[in-house]
Amino acid sequence: MIQRIQTIYLVIVALLGGVAPFVAYLWLDAKGMEFFAQNDILVSTIFYGSGALALIAVFLYKKRQNQFVLNRLNMILNLFLLGFFVYRSLNLSGETLVSEKGIGMLIPVFSIVFLVLANRAIKKDEDLVKSVDRLR
Repeated sequence: MIQRIQTIYLVIVALLGGVAPFVAYLWLDAKGMEFFAQNDILVSTIFYGSGALALIAVFLYKKRQNQFVLNRLNMILNLFLLGFFVYRSLNLSGETLVSEKGIGMLIPVFSIVFLVLANRAIKKDEDLVKSVDRLR
């Protein structure tokens, strides 16, 4: 049953993690150079990991509990990435010239929102299956 709503949410997270950080810049440095995710191996690895976890969760539709746990791990990964961006942005603001934060720094926030929506839908499906099992 890949045609469920959580599949759409997880595909959006996979696209946010796999494509968006390499299109939208994360921040501008003092010289005006754009900093993308591929400029830092740690950041790009975490983004790719987040996208891969979301794609793996899409194909675990028969094991809803594993899908739920995998989404929770993906949320923790995105929270780690968000914390790194907050730390980095606080260090960027101490420059003599003003640097600009990019829209790419909000990608983990959007990913977390879609992961929460996916987990809600998974929980709803699990509750529906349990209620049907009770009727048998």
